[in-house]
Amino acid sequence: HLKDCGRAKYSAVTDDEALEGFKMMCQYEGIIPALETSHAIYYAIQLAKSLPKDKDIVINMSGRGDKDMPQVARIMGVEV
Repeated sequence: HLKDCGRAKYSAVTDDEALEGFKMMCQYEGIIPALETSHAIYYAIQLAKSLPKDKDIVINMSGRGDKDMPQVARIMGVEV
């Protein structure tokens, strides 16, 4: 309904892009996001590049990223 009435827009990013969002949030903010949230982080970074500098973006950082660390380490080839 929200999409149909124009109040929501849905977008997708790849798993590799989400992993990039994950790394960026860890590096720049010191926050370990959940992988689900990492998809939104990557998209928000891309969206921000197209917006005027006086616009803000809010991301709801739901979930705990520490639970995803074993999977992320495996993907990145890091032994834990």
